[in-house]
Amino acid sequence: MASPPSAPVAVVDWGRTRYRAALAVQETRLAARIAGQAPDTLVLTEHEPVYTVGLRAGAAQNLLLEAAELARRGIDLVETSRGGDITYHGPGQLIAYPIVSLEPRRDLHAYLRFLEDVLIATTAAFGLPAARRPGKTGLWIGSRKVAAIGIAVRRWVAYHGVSLNVNPDLDAFGGIIPCGIPAAEGSVTSLARELPQPPSLAAAQAALIHAFQSAWPTFLAGESMDK
Repeated sequence: MASPPSAPVAVVDWGRTRYRAALAVQETRLAARIAGQAPDTLVLTEHEPVYTVGLRAGAAQNLLLEAAELARRGIDLVETSRGGDITYHGPGQLIAYPIVSLEPRRDLHAYLRFLEDVLIATTAAFGLPAARRPGKTGLWIGSRKVAAIGIAVRRWVAYHGVSLNVNPDLDAFGGIIPCGIPAAEGSVTSLARELPQPPSLAAAQAALIHAFQSAWPTFLAGESMDK
């Protein structure tokens, strides 16, 4: 059984990483957390261009590019262990991987809502109101998706996490059906597209860290963030 969670959650910034390498280190940290040899940790990173394919049935069918075109564009393709469909990660996008024990509160739906609340608080810090969208995960501004969520859980320790589009190359999302959502049902946006003066990646990281650490004890206690 994982050890009790520590407070506050530790923060580690990996800088820019290749997805496969980051996933391998994440798996090592996950094993350490399960064994009680590491504290709850919020990992921050920024990936080199990559399409990641989640566990949802048919996710790979939402890739619209051939292997030769992926190579030409310098975009990796990696199957991963998180839930969800296919998505894009790349420079200008804030990635946060909480490797945290849910042992005190075994509720995956509540954890997903917690991550959404953290993202809502992060964008609100820059004057951008974003919200949930009924029937879909992630964070939305109307029909425009600004953040994605994809998690996995092993022995009640959560890993993988969220991606917030600060200022990525949005054209890269055109190579997939992002998160399996057809263009008629929604599009992808970023803080840079929505705000006249978007924050830097470092500022977005600071806002997300604050939102996560402030709300984590409340989540574990089973209380609402709206209180």
